[in-house]
Amino acid sequence: MTAPRSRTHRLVALPLGMITATALAFLPNVAASAAEAAPTATTADATSLSYIVNVATGKGPSTTVKRAIADAGGTIVISYDRIGVIVVHSSNPDFARTIRKVPGVQSAGATRNAPLAAQSTTEVGATRMLGAKEVASAQSAEGQDPLEPSQWDLPAIEADKAHEKTLGSRDVTVAVIDTGVDDTHPDLAPNFAREASVNCASGKPNTADGAWRPGASEGAAHGTHVAGVIAAAKNGIGMTGVAPGVRVAGIKVSTSADYIYTEAVVCGFVWAAEHHVDVTNNSYYTDPWNFNCLDDLDQRALVDAVTRASRYAERKGTVNVAAAGNERRDLDADSLTDPASPNDGTQGDRVIDPHKCLVIPPQLPGVVTVAATGAKGIKSSFSNYGLNVIDVAGPGGDSIFYQPPAAPAVDAGILGTMPGGSWAYKSGTSMASPHVAGVAALIKSTHPHATAGQVKALLYSEADAMPCTDPYDIDSDGKIDAVCKGSKYHNGFYGRGIVNALNAVTK
Repeated sequence: MTAPRSRTHRLVALPLGMITATALAFLPNVAASAAEAAPTATTADATSLSYIVNVATGKGPSTTVKRAIADAGGTIVISYDRIGVIVVHSSNPDFARTIRKVPGVQSAGATRNAPLAAQSTTEVGATRMLGAKEVASAQSAEGQDPLEPSQWDLPAIEADKAHEKTLGSRDVTVAVIDTGVDDTHPDLAPNFAREASVNCASGKPNTADGAWRPGASEGAAHGTHVAGVIAAAKNGIGMTGVAPGVRVAGIKVSTSADYIYTEAVVCGFVWAAEHHVDVTNNSYYTDPWNFNCLDDLDQRALVDAVTRASRYAERKGTVNVAAAGNERRDLDADSLTDPASPNDGTQGDRVIDPHKCLVIPPQLPGVVTVAATGAKGIKSSFSNYGLNVIDVAGPGGDSIFYQPPAAPAVDAGILGTMPGGSWAYKSGTSMASPHVAGVAALIKSTHPHATAGQVKALLYSEADAMPCTDPYDIDSDGKIDAVCKGSKYHNGFYGRGIVNALNAVTK
């Protein structure tokens, strides 16, 4: 039995409201070898699964490995030779077990439990539409975009003051690895980087014009919203992004059913690395496992593959930023119950050690892991946390009953762009992560020759230190809702602190 998924577990965003408004693609290359041509999805492929096979880096699969893959009933989709990751399709249920025994194979595992055909999805959350009259009545000060007064999150990280100094550099590109980006949106079109955009959903880059755009489902709008938080242009239309002068690219990694599988994420990081992307934003976790346990051979292979890809991107100069998740979990706990894995198969509670079972990409080494804060500046009710897990925090919204914003803002969520030329409020660590990605882009704009490691060091040192919220009783019912560990300068709720955009452009 396949259990329905809740997207609040995966795409880490909670839709709160939408504003409607009127509104208004170069074929990049990928430095990966298509060792064997990937078959297009057909009826014959419907029972196939996708696999990751990891070998030594730098040389690609040996003749022995290629022959063994074919003998085991596998077809190579693409080989990312520089990181030693091969994407394979096979209908042989023993493929992974067989291929692990082959000399030269370091790890291998299935990336999913369901066949390659699209899966059903369950959406959660309501959308509140605002009428055209309400949009038209938006009042802003001189120099502001019309909806900027509704963005309490910008002054929360001093982005409004930062914009008086600079909007960011056109030489800096942030890639949104997500469900796709609507580059025709009037707040995104001026800053869209088509040459750095791609569809990676199959694990192999699809460079067709517009392939990076989202599908029609509500969930598919997620990436466009994130892109607006980062880089909505300051152009007299709609809202303003954290870094409204930088460029934003779309790297689509979701299937038509909104699943994001390992092969797609690997493709996304490698593409970013080889197309001069300075920052990636990752507001998702990799399906189908919420936690990938290193003592499971399949799951270990997935961790290995995405780690290789994200590390490769960082070595190429890319800062990778990721959302911590919305389950209110202490990711530094001795044990946790994972009730939602695998989300494309039969689910069941399993007790895991979050130090040995990792959420990917946010818990991978080198990735900037982001917790969310609300309009009152404290940890959002839903945000995951954990000492030595959270690196920094950023505005992600919260319930208006817990953290209402100050006037003139009226919504406790985060404003972002939506497909079709509209805007919406959402909450989640999905929204916190792009604030951090935007600040990282401003740092790179200020320090154009800084390495990825140096940008991260400045991101941490320039954050506003935030002591533990103690006691943390977000709903004021007299019961402690979460326990924060650590000091003012490094703790489980806020990491090194809440990011600061003004510091990013002045220090």
